Formats: sequence, structure tokens, C-alpha cells
Amino acid sequence: MNTPSHTEPGTADAPGPDAPLDLAGIGIGPFNLSLAALAHPLTDLRTAFYDQHPAFHWHPGLLIDGATLQVPFLADLVTLADPTSPWTFLNYLKARDRLFPFYFAERFHTHRAEYDAYCRWVSENLPSLHFGHHIDAVRWNHERHLFEVDFTQLGADGEAVALGRTHARNLVLGIGTAPHIPIPLRPLAEATGVPVLHSADYLHHRDQLLAADHLTVIGAGQSGAEIFLDQLRARPAGRENLHWLARTPAFAPMEYSKLGLEHFTPDYTRYFHALPERVRDELLPAQWQLYKGVDHDTLAAIHDELYRRTLDGGWPNAVLTPGVQVRTAGRVGTTKVELHLEHTQQGSRSRLTTDAVVLATGYRERRIDTLLAGLDPYLRRDASDRPRVDAQHRLGLDPAITGAVYVQNAERHTHGVGTPDLGLAAWRSATILNSLTGTTPYPLPTRTAFTTFGLTQPPTPHPHTIPRQTTHLVPRH
Repeated sequence: MNTPSHTEPGTADAPGPDAPLDLAGIGIGPFNLSLAALAHPLTDLRTAFYDQHPAFHWHPGLLIDGATLQVPFLADLVTLADPTSPWTFLNYLKARDRLFPFYFAERFHTHRAEYDAYCRWVSENLPSLHFGHHIDAVRWNHERHLFEVDFTQLGADGEAVALGRTHARNLVLGIGTAPHIPIPLRPLAEATGVPVLHSADYLHHRDQLLAADHLTVIGAGQSGAEIFLDQLRARPAGRENLHWLARTPAFAPMEYSKLGLEHFTPDYTRYFHALPERVRDELLPAQWQLYKGVDHDTLAAIHDELYRRTLDGGWPNAVLTPGVQVRTAGRVGTTKVELHLEHTQQGSRSRLTTDAVVLATGYRERRIDTLLAGLDPYLRRDASDRPRVDAQHRLGLDPAITGAVYVQNAERHTHGVGTPDLGLAAWRSATILNSLTGTTPYPLPTRTAFTTFGLTQPPTPHPHTIPRQTTHLVPRH
């Protein structure tokens, strides 16, 4: 089977079009796409997923030529929960007659552009996905014991064409993250003229940035490294005119030892979730090298390119300085930017004038408060006013709400560094579906790491013992 069936689940005993959904998904990024793919064969489960964009695209501004994922191809949407699924990356290759080329390429890490194409293939074949739908409001209907989801259907031009409402017994939020722009640089990023932009938009402005006489890249993560390398390779030797600045104390490699990677296992996620809130908050910043570093190959490629430019004598006109933060920034005339810098270890300060700035300053979880404003009185929060999230990725809600709200990539404060990691996507989706159904459509391993995290182990709940007070499914016959 190369191309999955387009048949809507449950059509043999299909309810009417106005029947409530068992699960409504808001947002269609890789995580909710994973959930939709694993939910597809569960014919008793009625699901629909909504996204305001017209089609699936994964970080289009960062699909730099040659850039690869930092996780193996097995970390696709479904394999680590169901390797026999028709939605695996290998089946995508089979459908495209590309299995043998992939086999001989001997690639464990795929190109980002290839991952984007794979996800788009899945999105174009799943019938439960609805693009061009902007979610306006979410409420709980106490009389019907259902969530009401109001949406605006958008046309190809992004303009509103219709209003609608759907009802669901449960929700899952996969609204993703938003580019983070440091406060000192926000006025410049929002203004027109001098290019000060987030790395998420890099490819859309690459030609303009290459034309800039001097370019500054801020941020020492993978995106910053890839953009610096791309610009370095494209600029003539001796006239690179590049600065690469970072707050971190070093341009450090990402932790990629085999035992280090066990921080991205379900075992560690369970351990982290069971820790006291204060301990979790202290632990996360100390683990920055698990997810904010640069892969070894990219660092090696940067060094190789810089070294090659010394073969004829001299040094490339490229400055790489870690341990630096931008205090303030402003325009100089109409075409330049002045950055006021401080070195955190030296305590020294200086100014840098540049023609363009790329902010590889990462992403932040989108706040769910606005979307769930209608549920705010029912949300349970921690000491820092963040939503509580249980081990099955459900928001803590007042018992008056009998439906569940699951979250994806919005729970780093409760589930740790693996929250945004693609390698845990299928496991989290399977956990949600097991919790939602109260059965085991996707049996999950009880142990996933050689490391034993902690002297006492948090329990691994059997799906039949998962508390169901916030999950509401009505069986259909």
C-alpha cells in the first residue's frame, strides 16, 4: 500500500454532519499532523483538525539548501508509535519511487526540505484536515457537555468567506511556537527600511541580505549557525563582512552523545513531570545545550570554510563573538543599524554598526490564554500562573468541564526539554489517543532508556487506569 486511503473513518456507521466530534484539533503543525495520522485508522473516533493557513508548510523561511533535521528519519509522524502505519516516511518514499535512492544515500538524517515535503504529502491525503479555517473562540456548553468552536473560513486570498461552528467532546491544541524577538530590537524589526528580521523569514530575504555590505547574525543555535554558514559561503573571500554574536558563553555543540539523547525519551519525560515545580524551573535553563547548541557537522563546516579562506594568507573578515548581549539598538541614518553590546564576562561595552541583522533568537510557545479565554475561569494554574498539564498532556480543568483539552508543544514547563522534539511526536500522539479512548490502540513501551532517572520511579499508568474525569467519549454502535 503506497498511498493511504482517502475514506473518512467511520463512514460505515457515519453520524450526521452536525454530530459532535470526539476530538477537534486546533493547529496543524507536525504534532497535530502526527495525531491526525495516528487517529485516522481508529474508525470509531470522529476527528477534525483546523488551521488558518491555506496548506501545510514547515518553517519555509529556514529550508536552507542542504540543511538537515537534527533527528533521524525514524522520528517521522508515526513510526515510533506504529511502524506499520501507511503514513511513515518510508512509505512516502515508496509512494514517490524513491526508496532505492534513499537506501543508497545512506542518510540517517533527512533534509529539512524533504521532511517538509513528506509532511505535506500526509496533509494532502488525510481527510480530517481543514486548512483555511481561523479559530475565533472556544467555549464550554454546560447543557450539552460539549466544547463549542467558532471559526472563520478563509478564501484563497485569506479573506473571510463564511462563519461556522463545530462541537467537540474534547480538544487538542497544537498552535505551535512564535518567533521571539528580543525587546531591544522589536522597534527595528517592526519598522520598514533597514532589514532587521527573524531567522524564520531568512530565505524570503536572502538576496537582500547578501547584498548588504555588512551583516550581523545574532544567536548561537542551529538556525544562527546555518545562516552564518550560508552567508559565509556566498560572500567573496576577504570581503565577508560578517559578525556572529551570541549570548551563550560559547558556540557550543549540541549534546548528541547516545546517553545524553536519553533526555528525549518517554522515561525522562515521566521523571521530569514528577519533579516538584521549583526543581523543574531550575533544571530547564541548565539544560540549554540539549536543545540550543549546534550540531557538530555544522560547526565543522563553518570552521572548514573559515580555514579555507586562510590558505592564501590573512584571515577572513568574519567576527565570531559569544558571551555578548544587545543592550539597546537604533538606526544610524536611514540605511544602518547601531547595536550597543555588552560582554557579560568582561563587563565591557562597545558599539557595532551594521547594514542588516538576522535574529536567530529562537521561538516561544504561543500563549493559549487568548484562544481559551472562554475557559479561563476553569483552568488550573501553577505557582507561576502557567497552566497545569498532567502526564497525559491534558490541561488541568475544573471538574465542571467533563471534556479534556490536550496540548502539544505547550508544556515544556511540565514535560521538559523533549516537548518540542520531533522524536517524541508519535509517542505523545499515541499517549493522547490511548488516554482519549481509554484503551490501547497504540501499546507503548514501559521502558525506553538505559539511564535510570532518579532513585524512585514515577508510575507508568496503564490506559485502563488513567483518570477519566476530564475525558468524555460517548461510544457509538
